[in-house]
Amino acid sequence: MPSPYWKGCTRILVQLLSSTVQPLRKNLRFQLFWLGSAASGLGSTLTLLAYPLLVLALTGSPGQAGLISAVSLASGMLFALPAGVLVDRWDRRRVLLGADLVRAATMASVALAAVSDSLVLPHLVAVAIVNGAAGAIFEPAHAASLRTLVHKEQLPGAYAQEQTRQHAAELAGPPLGGLLFAVGRALPFVVDALTYVVSFVCVALVRVPRRPEEQAPRQSMYQGIAEAVRWMWERRLLRAVCGLVLAVNLAFNATTIPLIVLVGAPEQVGVVMAALGVGGLIGAAISGRLIRSLPTGALMLAGCWFLTVALPLMVLPLGWYWPASVLFVTGLVAPALNIALVVEVARSVPDHMQGRVQSLLNVATMGVTPLAPLLGGVLTQYAGPVTAILVICGYLAVCCAVATLSPTLRRTPAMTE
Repeated sequence: MPSPYWKGCTRILVQLLSSTVQPLRKNLRFQLFWLGSAASGLGSTLTLLAYPLLVLALTGSPGQAGLISAVSLASGMLFALPAGVLVDRWDRRRVLLGADLVRAATMASVALAAVSDSLVLPHLVAVAIVNGAAGAIFEPAHAASLRTLVHKEQLPGAYAQEQTRQHAAELAGPPLGGLLFAVGRALPFVVDALTYVVSFVCVALVRVPRRPEEQAPRQSMYQGIAEAVRWMWERRLLRAVCGLVLAVNLAFNATTIPLIVLVGAPEQVGVVMAALGVGGLIGAAISGRLIRSLPTGALMLAGCWFLTVALPLMVLPLGWYWPASVLFVTGLVAPALNIALVVEVARSVPDHMQGRVQSLLNVATMGVTPLAPLLGGVLTQYAGPVTAILVICGYLAVCCAVATLSPTLRRTPAMTE
């Protein structure tokens, strides 16, 4: 019979072993969760390009192609804040699984309609609305679940791997989407539906925590949203960064439709868009050094001015491959900006508020982005792609000039509470 002394020693040894931080690469739950995200992210980038190409083929109108993309983004923004409240209340695992099933079904319906030659614009609008809503509830549930799968000190590495996944999808997805669309209009949507099935299986195997670690107090939806708004509003640097990122996202996303029209062929558009993913992959590798070397406010200002100077260069008449070079360079700075923001939120927000704050952060940085494809499509239709890009970049320059006047962005040394 073991003595109490040896029992105590055994208990201490078990506690020490269980408290050891496992290397991120050996964290099988996180890696499997990441794999599912990588699969669905790849599918989404396929249809990100294929969807406007499909609408252009169906209607011949850049404006209507922009409208469909705007509807999807607007749906996501409309449902974002209520979705964040529900993520903090509901079983997060079921939320993730349900969102994957819904998006798999909608993409399969588009593929079926394309195969049967029964595509109509109302169907595509309905799919855009449903997918936007499903994505609005999936994203905060995904972000809240990810932070429970890794130790707090490993969050920068985990989010850097997330950025690598995102930019790898941007690298592989557009050219593959353009190639599949050229072979058959239904193929990108078939593949996208299958990637959501892969994501569903990965989430089911990982068995992410169903509930927040700390239960939120009983509140109405309005009270829950108001609590998250107060939390963000009390942090001056976070407010300033969100305002700047909001303006930059509108400009950057508005250049997509003009760029598609400027380049022309689907295969070439795919290669050009993939260059952004190549830059992002390299940027994710160097993002840690950038975050450590520059204060957060200065990093955000420098990155946004860099985009302001680089994006207008896409219109130079140097061949269809030239915009690819510009997007590659702009992709280098994006990961550092994203990681600096999301790590601070993941570290500082209580678990029972993660869904709401993640959704609010999405709205605060992407709230007017639904206007971007519509703006880009209309400008392209009436002024041409070159003029559209230059006008958008002029707006971006004004926004960056105003942001530079902010003492919070210029002088705050780091993003704190």
